[in-house]
Amino acid sequence: MSLNSNGYKSLLLLVAGAKGAIGSTLAAAVSMLRHQPESVLPYLTTAGKFSRLFPPQAVYLAGWDIADHPMTTAIRRHGVLPEAIWEPYRDEIDQVKIFSAPSVNQDRTAQVQQIILDIQSLKTRFPDAFPVFINLLPACDADPSHAPETLSQIYANTGLSEFPDLSYAIAAIASRIPVVNFTPNPLECPAVIQEAEKNGVCMAGCDGKTGQTYFKVVLASAFKARNLLVDGWYSLNILGNADGKNLMDPERAAGKLANKTHLLDDILGYPVGQKYGTPSHKVHIDYYPPRGDAKEAWDVIDFVGLFDLPMSIRINLQGRDSILAAPLVLDLARWMAALSMSGRKGLIPELGFYFKKPMGDCPPVSFQEQLNCLQLLEKIF
Repeated sequence: MSLNSNGYKSLLLLVAGAKGAIGSTLAAAVSMLRHQPESVLPYLTTAGKFSRLFPPQAVYLAGWDIADHPMTTAIRRHGVLPEAIWEPYRDEIDQVKIFSAPSVNQDRTAQVQQIILDIQSLKTRFPDAFPVFINLLPACDADPSHAPETLSQIYANTGLSEFPDLSYAIAAIASRIPVVNFTPNPLECPAVIQEAEKNGVCMAGCDGKTGQTYFKVVLASAFKARNLLVDGWYSLNILGNADGKNLMDPERAAGKLANKTHLLDDILGYPVGQKYGTPSHKVHIDYYPPRGDAKEAWDVIDFVGLFDLPMSIRINLQGRDSILAAPLVLDLARWMAALSMSGRKGLIPELGFYFKKPMGDCPPVSFQEQLNCLQLLEKIF
């Protein structure tokens, strides 16, 4: 295996929340990339990209979690993957290095210092790997309007329960590691962005766009292109995994619901329901344990055509939450490593294709705009 010009020959995913449903599915996917790449590679949007930087199979995973059981126990408990998929590689998957997450009883400084030490240890363990930090922590109840402006405010004034992800992001940026925020949690506050730019670090986020919202962007873009007026859009998510249970807390769900809702008006260029004087775009998330990770989404779309005559569409998506999400995390890690090697820093709006709430200056909104941005990025490589 030849080294690229930067001296790296593999990719290292540093995952916060590594034993969650997405993280454990990702761990299995990383192992399968080495043994049965044909079961993973065809489902990556980056499958044919970056071959001169590092082979797609050369991916490793490490990270942090509060759970102390083996990774394969996490896989079994989440019930995402049939045992026949991961059992042959049980020993390899259980050897993935997962550190204990910093204690909530530590102050911010101690948390950041612990994570930096963990990162240094992993860099020693994987000397030829390019590391990328992936935030997969659960949605928290942080209010983006309370986001701190400076690092000193983060250390002095932010509660660890309100902004738990910030310790990881600060540690990654201090270690000059790019950051992917796959959660709706507001990592992209001014202080963190400034540190990333100062340290030459890329950031991408926020809130991974996996299932219902992905297809909502596609359809909304189609309505916009066809000049069909969207009169109302009702979306229901039925989810039975830990993420669904966590989102039953209204404060924790607020960010994700806002991201799912605002993007429709942004794409269409008008507030849905404006003629009624109240929004008619409704988004609901219900925790329904029998579904597990196999979430279900229902959409009712009312739209208007010629002569203001009404029409409607009904959509029922029966998806698998972590199966949809894990390939996108792999894609983002590969993009961020490649962009970092090319000299990019700060927020990367061109990766808006992957997020419900793309961050950065003038991020692409419609489906076609997001595809166009990805194609422009590809020309760099």
